This record gives sequence, structure tokens and C-alpha cells, in this order.
Amino acid sequence: MAALMVGTGFVMGWNYALTVMNMGLISAIMALGVNLQWGFAGLFNVGIMGFVALGGLAAVLVSMPPVGEAWAAGGARTLAGLVLGVLTVVALVVVRRRLGTGRGKVIAMIAVGVVGFIVTRMVMDPGTTAVEAISPSSTGYLGGLGLPILLAWPAGGLLAAGAAWIIGKTALGLRSDYLAIATLGIAEIILAILKNEDWLARGVKNVVGIPSPVPRAIDLQNDPSFVARAADLGLSPVDASTLWVKILYMALFAVVLLALLWLAQMALRSPWGRMMRAIRDNEVAAEAMGKNVTARHLQIFILGSAICGIAGAMMVTLDSQLTPGSYQPLRYTFLIWVMVIVGGSGNNWGAVLGGFLIWWLWVIVEPVGNALFGALNSVLPPDSLIASHLQDASAHMRLLTMGVILLLVLRFSPRGLIPEK
Repeated sequence: MAALMVGTGFVMGWNYALTVMNMGLISAIMALGVNLQWGFAGLFNVGIMGFVALGGLAAVLVSMPPVGEAWAAGGARTLAGLVLGVLTVVALVVVRRRLGTGRGKVIAMIAVGVVGFIVTRMVMDPGTTAVEAISPSSTGYLGGLGLPILLAWPAGGLLAAGAAWIIGKTALGLRSDYLAIATLGIAEIILAILKNEDWLARGVKNVVGIPSPVPRAIDLQNDPSFVARAADLGLSPVDASTLWVKILYMALFAVVLLALLWLAQMALRSPWGRMMRAIRDNEVAAEAMGKNVTARHLQIFILGSAICGIAGAMMVTLDSQLTPGSYQPLRYTFLIWVMVIVGGSGNNWGAVLGGFLIWWLWVIVEPVGNALFGALNSVLPPDSLIASHLQDASAHMRLLTMGVILLLVLRFSPRGLIPEK
């Protein structure tokens, strides 16, 4: 993998190679979180995209400065509406637990839910409308807490973990195929909220200018001492600044990945890790030995989702923007599963390797395909049907390559490149 990264730097430039490396580190963290859920416990989570998006939302809520005018216009009413919504949910839980079975319980829950929803919207809607009317082209939302961006990474994990607890309490009792459907649906609900609730994070208008934990390239280019050091190395200020910023990001991401990998390895080798694998292999036997299978599933579901939330916050920090429209199941669910399966589910090192390898292939295949098809088109007649077809084929090379690799691994190494020991 190191040789592939170095080769990418020599052939396609070090700026490009470092970009691939940074996203490879984030992808490896996502794969590590999914490996905890699937490789340790056999939980089929297809809602990875939602937890990654929640991590990105945490970066906005923690690091962006608060919008004072928006808070003055409708912040109090918006918060009051949110509190009423939470109280409605609490009331539903209390009614469900306190009342016995029968028609009266159903009627009471419907009444509490309907009344709570109506009151919540009556209080919250005027507030959100007032917030979204404040400079909608640039703000139109409440903003965040204005804290250092690095605090958003653990906050993203906590936000994703909280959502995973709520989801797990309702969905983990389902069979694996129904659990997959439920988590996918909940992920789409999370994205729908991010896209439509402008007061929260500007919706599809996107939040740009998220603070960076490292110096920005433009600031380095205006620093005379940095420009002088770049000249001593024979680099232009633009090249030197972008390289340095990406190297700093790479160092931060590598520290997080190594810390999470060490913790995952310690967990795997502990009695807790052996218990989780025993539950994965035979739930009935583990339950007969006195293990609370549902509680343990909820525990590891929360841990894996928290890791995905941390990765989501890191990715938004790298991009300096939150774009809810960019979260697609192909990239943030299917591709992460391919990483885990190809690398080796149940093996943390395999998940990390799969994260790097599959991401490298994902970004390299299309430009390589363009070059290859361009060379073929140069020797074909201009009016050839094959030439016209190849011009449009490179965009599909990624999907073809992922499918072929997945088939080859499942056929010749079904346990992955680094199988579980």
C-alpha cells in the first residue's frame, strides 16, 4: 500500500497523492467502525451514511460562530420547540410503560403523540422561520458554539453514539435483514432533516468556511518567512503551502487512526472481545451462558457508530464545508462495506488495509481509464462505434472495478486479504 501511494506521488504529483492519503486515512477509520459492528458482533448496519453525516453536523455545531441576529430573532422559540419535542417522546415512553395493554393504551399514546406534535410545531415553526429569514444567502441558521474544531471530532462521535443508542433501542431486536432495512431508512431520515431544516445547518445551501485545525494555505502564502523557506527548497509558495497543509492533516488523521486501531486491538484481545465473537458465532449458546446478547449488541453498535461519527467530523474539517447533498449511499455505505469485506472482516488490520486500498482504487481507476481509453481512441477510426462508446465508459470504470474486485475476493479469498485469526 505504501508503494502504491509513493508511486501515485511520482506519477500524478505529491499534492494528489497526499489528498488520496488523507481521504484514505478517514476511510480506514470508517471501515474500522463498521468492522467493530460486523466483524465483532455480526451486526449488518447499512446506515453508515447517516452516522457520518451526524459527525459532519457536529463540526458545524461545535466550531462555527453563533449567529447573534438569528438567536435574537427566533433562537429561544426554536429551542423551546425542541424541548417540547423531547418531552413528547418522554411522555410517550411513560404512557407506554405505565398503562397496561388494550385499546386505552393505544388511544392514550396516539393522543399524546398528536397533541405533542401540534404544540411542538406551533412553538417551533415561527422561531425557525424567523431564524431562516436572517441573511439567508450567507447565514439563515443559528450557527454553532465557536469552539476549536478539534473538539468537534469527539463531539461527532458523541452525537453519532446518541443517535445509535436511540436507533439500537428500537431496531436491534430485528433480524439481520430487517436491521439493514431499518438502518438504511433511518440514515435517509437523518439526511432529509439535514437537507430541509435550514435553521440547523443551512440545508442544501451548505455551510462553508468551517475553521481549520492547521494553518490555511492562503495564510502561509502571505507569510514572508514561509515563502522564503519554500524558495530555499525550490518550491513555489502555492505548492509548498498546499503540501504542508496536507502533511499536517495527514499527521492529525494518522494519530486518530492509530489511537482507534490500538483501542480496537485491545478490545479484540480482551475478555469482552472474546465474548462479542462468541455472541456473533452462536447467540443461542452465548445467551444460555448468561450473556445479555441485546445489551452487548447495543454496546458495540454505539461504539462502531461513534467511530463513523468521528470520521465524518474529520472529513468535514478537511473539506472546510458541510454539503448534505454529497452524502450518497454508494460512497458512504456500499464502498465502506467493500473495504471491510476486501480487507478482512473481523480483523482490524484488514479493515484498515481495505480502507486504504479500495479508496486508492476508487480515485485512481477513473483517470487511468481515461488515459487508457484515450490511447485506444487514438488508434481507432474517428467514426468507430467502439471509440464513441469508450468516450463515455470511463465514468463507469469505478463501479466495474469495485464489482470485479469484490467478486475476485469472494471467490479466491472469502475471508479477505488479512483474514481473522
